[in-house]
Amino acid sequence: MTLIRIFASVKLTIIIPVYRVEATLNRCVESVVIQDFRDFELILVDDGSPDNCPQMCDTWADRDERIRVIHQENSGLSQARNAGIEIAKGDYITFIDSDDFIGAQTFEHLIDYLANHPETDILEYPAMLFCGSPQQQKLAFPIERVYHNMMNYWYQGRAYEHSYAWNKLYRRELFHEVRFPAGVVFEDICTLYKLLEHTRILATINKGCYYYCYNPNGITATADAKELRMQLMNHIGILRQTERRDRYYQLYYMRVLNIQLDLYNCSGDVPMMREVYLNPKYFKGKDKIKAILLNTLGIKRLCIIFRKIPKRWKDLL
Repeated sequence: MTLIRIFASVKLTIIIPVYRVEATLNRCVESVVIQDFRDFELILVDDGSPDNCPQMCDTWADRDERIRVIHQENSGLSQARNAGIEIAKGDYITFIDSDDFIGAQTFEHLIDYLANHPETDILEYPAMLFCGSPQQQKLAFPIERVYHNMMNYWYQGRAYEHSYAWNKLYRRELFHEVRFPAGVVFEDICTLYKLLEHTRILATINKGCYYYCYNPNGITATADAKELRMQLMNHIGILRQTERRDRYYQLYYMRVLNIQLDLYNCSGDVPMMREVYLNPKYFKGKDKIKAILLNTLGIKRLCIIFRKIPKRWKDLL
């Protein structure tokens, strides 16, 4: 009885963009409707899918009164999420990609936490990354942590490594002035960073699980020069807003530098990152070598050297 009473105090909106996912849509929706937590609305956004997904969405809405469907012309993932945000009524919003799913009792744990910590603006929970592939690994938060300084979350918490739109619950009011940018890939990065500007308290817990399923045709696996350029610019914009030069900043800089090297390797673009001195003691292995070369040669020469290395030797640098 206690859990039922607490659950009733927090309402949740779940937004699932839908496009060409006939094979996985039912699994995704099923993982939501079988949750022990029942007080939610599920918004399926049919983004002009040319297959049977529109009919599948309508069938689910007919079966469960908590499910609503939006049918729109194909506009992309960002606009699909934004369409759901526009009509969301929950206290909190969360996103699930339609080729993924969530673990049993996930929402029970998350809503229980929010009911007991109503000051929380964003709640992040574990994820199984690249589920079903040899690269499968668990994103976990062994120690429950509460952040009051969002830059500590971004840098010390290395949020830039898991800036996914999914595996988080957001207070709906955070989206009053924020939307996902249309026509941009890796849009999660800049959107989360903007949401953090309006966030007072963020928590990470080690309960529940989001299953991010490996897609060999997805943007992460097939990014070309244009898409890498967008990803790089998102990160550079954040780096330019930062005055710090401590270890945590340098670790983030190295991650962005690796994107710059990948972009130069496939496009030859003039490097866009500004150079900073990297302390080699902050790094290990190949990143330490890159730091030394950057300090010695500069970013342009480092890019040129990296591009000339045979593909089979790339992993050594």
